[in-house]
Amino acid sequence: MNPLLAILVMALTTYLIRMLPLVLFHREITHPWVRSFLHYVPYAVLGTMTIPAVFYSTSSVVSAACGLGCGAYLAYREKDMVIVAVAAVIAVYLCELLL
Repeated sequence: MNPLLAILVMALTTYLIRMLPLVLFHREITHPWVRSFLHYVPYAVLGTMTIPAVFYSTSSVVSAACGLGCGAYLAYREKDMVIVAVAAVIAVYLCELLL
């Protein structure tokens, strides 16, 4: 397939996704349920992209789960993002050493 054609199709798709809401919705969205739904869309998309990558980034699903659990616990306890990331990496490393 022609790489230029692929790039053009991807650019058009990205442009349409961003342009259509501006064209279709002429006034501000005031319905509380719709606003709430749209508020959580970025978090849902980020989660669906991140969680599978977490489990395929290590050599074992068990070590990935350990890192995810450690990171989720520290994030729940409202620790700094750097601390959460470093602790998750250390948890994965220690788990890999034990396996």
